[in-house]
Amino acid sequence: MSGPATKGKPAEGEPYRLDEQIGFLLRKANQRHLAIFARHIPDLTPPQFAVLARLWEIGETSQNQLGQLVAMDAATVKGVIDRLRARKLVQLSEHEFDRRRVVVGLSAEGASLVEALLEDAGRITAETAKPLTQRETATLLRLLARIG
Repeated sequence: MSGPATKGKPAEGEPYRLDEQIGFLLRKANQRHLAIFARHIPDLTPPQFAVLARLWEIGETSQNQLGQLVAMDAATVKGVIDRLRARKLVQLSEHEFDRRRVVVGLSAEGASLVEALLEDAGRITAETAKPLTQRETATLLRLLARIG
């Protein structure tokens, strides 16, 4: 006798169903979010916005630390920073004590842009979660933080 799946795992003997797999469902949710993001903020990618928003929150930091804070590997965050620097949204400087370290900070233009986009970012989050109740959204965020 086969029963319902528990804790996200198929019950013994249950067939594999793609529509019930966490990776598939996360990808579909992410696709929804990316489409909403592109409608509201067409001139930045979500990783670019993440870098700008994190710098707005914390101020200058090393490139390595920034990568960790936005969940990007070193090569990816370097590419994102290079593109933002080309647009004059971030500025780089040498670390005060360790010249091998690169410090990244928002330019005045980058700070103005982030401040102007924060309301849009909130709307993106709300629209992404629109099918859920506030309680379901809070639960989803808590659970995603646990597995992330």
